[in-house]
Amino acid sequence: MPSAVAQPAVSHPKKKLIRRATPDHSQSLRRAFQWAFLMLNVWIGVQFYLFVRYYETGGRTIQASRPPGVEGWLPIASLMNLKVLLSTGAMPRPHPAGMFLLIAFLTISWLLRKSFCSWLCPVGTVSESLWRLGKQTFGRNFSIPRRLDLALRSLKYILLAVFLFAVGAMSATAIVAFLEGPYGVLDDVQMLNFFRFLSVTGAVTLGVLILASVFVQNFWCRYLCPYGALLGLVSMASPLRIRRSESRCIDCGKCAQACPPALPVDRLISIQSAECTGCLECVAACPAAEALWMSAPRRRVVPAWAFATAVALLFLGITGYGQWTGHWRTDLPSRIYFDLIPNASQLAHP
Repeated sequence: MPSAVAQPAVSHPKKKLIRRATPDHSQSLRRAFQWAFLMLNVWIGVQFYLFVRYYETGGRTIQASRPPGVEGWLPIASLMNLKVLLSTGAMPRPHPAGMFLLIAFLTISWLLRKSFCSWLCPVGTVSESLWRLGKQTFGRNFSIPRRLDLALRSLKYILLAVFLFAVGAMSATAIVAFLEGPYGVLDDVQMLNFFRFLSVTGAVTLGVLILASVFVQNFWCRYLCPYGALLGLVSMASPLRIRRSESRCIDCGKCAQACPPALPVDRLISIQSAECTGCLECVAACPAAEALWMSAPRRRVVPAWAFATAVALLFLGITGYGQWTGHWRTDLPSRIYFDLIPNASQLAHP
């Protein structure tokens, strides 16, 4: 009877010894940030509505102060004010909070990738909820053919170029005259009235965007948001980026499947794309220890808690500085609001 002979282990080049990654809690942390910021914006919206109604009714409803945070929804006015500040060194009088919010979001993008979009932006939070709803309902999201996808992504950069050209073509004097004029003072009210008195065209457009967001991941953010395009370009200078270790990667492709912008994370060593939002979904999906991480210079690992803390500190620090220096509120006499707000719909854009 032949003796049993031990056989040498066969090495399969595609099968690597897997050391499992420790449980990742980055997405729970990120969603806590998202929903907290969304609730903050809902509160701002309710307070601003009460503020407008008080002046529309001649003071016969609940009086509420104007929340400065509403100016975060005025990115073009904020960009105008930033140009005035850089051109003249003078702090703007109308909508200064919007300018500080823009500076905060630009700084966050410069240092921490385009993380405003995936950690703070309320529109991004709603968009993400819509495509997740679509995936749960229909079992999948739908992918647009690659060539068409790339062509559509250029739309947000075209819109950004139009806005930058419009603001760049205006002198600082012209910007101040516009923002301190009746229409500029009520930029925020005009924005609210757009949604309060939605036209048929506006309603159809909004409905199409919502429906598209259910079927296609982050449709608005991916193809049409000029704000995201600006922050993405700034994020190209960020010292942080997602890195992949070829030696530890097990080629499962889960990172690429999890990536909302559909970046080929599993085929790259370093993610430098302007589309990367620093959401850390790819890192959370990776099953192999130390195969994928958010990297600082010299390949140092940036843990999710440190990333989240940096986002919070930059946001609170910059907006807090605006409040501390007294450049936060748009303080106008009540009589101006009593005169202008009831007639806001009759003001023509200059």
